[in-house]
Amino acid sequence: MSIRDRQPGTTALVLIVEDDEDIARLVEALVNDLGAIAVRSSNGRDAIRAFFEQRPDLVILDVGLPVMDGWQVLGRIREVSDVPVLMLTALDNEQDTVFGLKSGADDYMVKPFGARELEARIEVLLRRPRPAAEIHHEQDREYSDGDLTVNWHAREVQVLGKRIHLTTLEFNLLEAFIRHPDQALSHGQLLELAWRDPFGVGPDRVKFTVLRLRRKLGWNDIGSGPIEAIRSHGYRYRSAAAR
Repeated sequence: MSIRDRQPGTTALVLIVEDDEDIARLVEALVNDLGAIAVRSSNGRDAIRAFFEQRPDLVILDVGLPVMDGWQVLGRIREVSDVPVLMLTALDNEQDTVFGLKSGADDYMVKPFGARELEARIEVLLRRPRPAAEIHHEQDREYSDGDLTVNWHAREVQVLGKRIHLTTLEFNLLEAFIRHPDQALSHGQLLELAWRDPFGVGPDRVKFTVLRLRRKLGWNDIGSGPIEAIRSHGYRYRSAAAR
């Protein structure tokens, strides 16, 4: 099935991370030809921010980036997501290709590349089914574990049927926990997932925001709620099955 044949409202979004303007424009044109939406970043730091803000269906990632290189960006993405990643590089040897694939890349192309071949590889990766945890909110309307209910579309939270008002940041933090159940999330990962800015905010902000979130949801006492502190690391959200 071509990307053009997707139903309305499910248009794929591709994050292009490339500091060469000519190459970035070429890749963007190929993405648009497939009927997908392209978002561009020109350095690694902006790419990480764009990834958490845009929730792309595919990342096309150059290795030789300023600020943070492509390997560092790939590592950050793989900490929290299985989204397909296609690496672009000027390094043309087997060792680099193997390293890229073992580091979590789904595909690897060496510059200069053929436009039609790249377009075909993009289309193949966009056809790949996404894991359930990676499906966009449009297909994931509500979470409920019996006590806690979250409506993603309305951004409404209820505890035992009582509506709880959360700030945007508190809601983002709760969402980060719920979408990564039973995972040990570091302060840095939570800054990326909830603040969408892992560089401009300190880890103490995570601690205080978790404290506020616990209080609002009635999880004041240690062990009374699913958010578990992990000393010198971060937090874990225990799924209903693990409680």
